[in-house]
Amino acid sequence: MLKTRSMNSHPHNARCSSRLTAQIARASPNNPMNILILGGNGFLGPYVVKALEDHHQLRVTDLMPIDTPHDTRQVDVSDFAQVMSAAEGMDVIINCSVQRTHRKIAFGVNTMGTHNALRAAVAYGMKRFINTGPRFSLVGPSYLDYDHTISEKIPPQPGTELYAMSKGLGLEICRLFSEHHPLHVLSLIFSRFRDPTADPHNTDDSTLSISARDAAQAVKSAIEVDLQTLPSRFEVFFITTDLPHNRFPNTRLRTILGFEPQDKLESYWTKPT
Repeated sequence: MLKTRSMNSHPHNARCSSRLTAQIARASPNNPMNILILGGNGFLGPYVVKALEDHHQLRVTDLMPIDTPHDTRQVDVSDFAQVMSAAEGMDVIINCSVQRTHRKIAFGVNTMGTHNALRAAVAYGMKRFINTGPRFSLVGPSYLDYDHTISEKIPPQPGTELYAMSKGLGLEICRLFSEHHPLHVLSLIFSRFRDPTADPHNTDDSTLSISARDAAQAVKSAIEVDLQTLPSRFEVFFITTDLPHNRFPNTRLRTILGFEPQDKLESYWTKPT
């Protein structure tokens, strides 16, 4: 069983408490934060860096070396010591790390990596943690085969596929940490990233799609939203543009995070006139 650890039991706690008030004050576009990005060299990471780099101080990490002007480190998220070292001095962690296919490594990254990142966030007294994951970490076949107008508030049913299950466990760990520690966890759920300039001839079969640049701006909104306005310490958001199917409404993305997708992706679902 995965166990969380009380903040009071960690040796870093004494110096963390003095940072909390200042950290909360920094949670606005006008007050830059120190942000750790885990998995920063994947598909989404570079877009997130671009969205944040003019507003915040970044530390970008990945398993492989990264070509970036920002502070960068090689970090294996399955190694708690490496995550702790990378998280020192940070105000927020954005977890973009992912592994889809290798049975052992997928659990090391998607499940234990999330656990390690959350442990580090608690140990350093962070108040905000941004998690990212795929649609089926929450919405598996038991929902997709039958349901419509699906809410983020549903009981998670990821199914049994490796990627979905390992990420679904990571999502559950996020919920548990938010319940046992004074940490706000915002989990952003994605499915398809689409190029708004492409000519796809209405071939999009996804009912949860967004452009990569809008996805990164949604992460920025999660970084900068006032924590006092959130309904709870654990919030999940479907990150999708406005699609006519409305299978995955983006109401919470708009009303809670205050984010309006700019790329409507009409060419993916409209017929040419």
